[in-house]
Amino acid sequence: MSVFDHPAYDQHEHVAFYHDIKSGLKAIIAVHNTNLGPSLGGCRMWPYANSAEALTDVLRLSKGMSYKSAMANLKLGGGKSVIIGDPRKDKSSDMMLAMGDFIQSLGGKYISAEDSGIAVSDLKTMAQRSSYIAGTHAKYRYDGGPADGNPAPSTAYGVYMGLKASVAHKLKSDLKGVSVAIQGLGHVGFRLAEHLHKEGAKLYVTDIYPDNLDKAAQQFGATVVSPDEIFALDVDVFAPCALGSAINDHSIGQLKASVIAGAANNQLAEERHGQMLMEKGILYAPDYVINAGGVIDIYHQKQGSTAEALRKHLEGLGDTLTEIYQKAEQQGLPTNIEANKIAEQRFLAGV
Repeated sequence: MSVFDHPAYDQHEHVAFYHDIKSGLKAIIAVHNTNLGPSLGGCRMWPYANSAEALTDVLRLSKGMSYKSAMANLKLGGGKSVIIGDPRKDKSSDMMLAMGDFIQSLGGKYISAEDSGIAVSDLKTMAQRSSYIAGTHAKYRYDGGPADGNPAPSTAYGVYMGLKASVAHKLKSDLKGVSVAIQGLGHVGFRLAEHLHKEGAKLYVTDIYPDNLDKAAQQFGATVVSPDEIFALDVDVFAPCALGSAINDHSIGQLKASVIAGAANNQLAEERHGQMLMEKGILYAPDYVINAGGVIDIYHQKQGSTAEALRKHLEGLGDTLTEIYQKAEQQGLPTNIEANKIAEQRFLAGV
């Protein structure tokens, strides 16, 4: 199948494949749209079952970045990269150097940052070979804490603010005593759990790594459940914080939550699932709106902004979601479709 015929292809401007035999690197970069500015998006390393699965992921992720930056009012386009491999077993310095060469070869069409399976230290290694790496240094953090370039704290804070606004809109409640099922306890999911625990939420968690679950149980009193159980829990909020397509034909039938608000990208397997959630009375926080904190952080760092300005931008994500919810209800549209309309008006017009 040609890339142009791929079901996830959406007028992407550039898709590049790279194989470095010496290091074992197999990677793909996808640039979706650059009308608003250069494409920026994280590099993800994951043990994809095959290259077709990796291509689907990078096409969907890069498209999501176009929408994410537009909704966050950033002068950035949408791009993403993926490395095929297990980050806990296959990653090496030579591989990261080769990835830097790959990114550099695009001449600035794509700027890489951090995503699942990639740490700030990996980005610094890539930066030895490429001048198009972001998120390796930071002057400040939104909360005044030590900054190391990792945007995950900002992403988690933005998701927390969005989840809080979603609960207030749907349940007319604060977070005390609200039950939340978190799928995935990575860099963002774990920090989200910490925010929610401090607010008095009751947590149910699942993850593929037992050590993450043990920490959540010990530090937050979270109830650990299996990956198969997480969807059907009788909770107020379901927070997808792992890979995409968690919301699909099968999982929607199991969901008992009133709100879906999480950090994962491409949470809906297909756009039509937004309609199904609306018909079921479930409020869905469009993923690229609620999880925009990371790219917002990187943008502020590059612009030489301040911690206070970054924090206000992150806290504004809750207001943006509330506005989407109100407009969607007025027009009888699923929240994902209403968000798409706004984002497309911005990045297609290039303003």
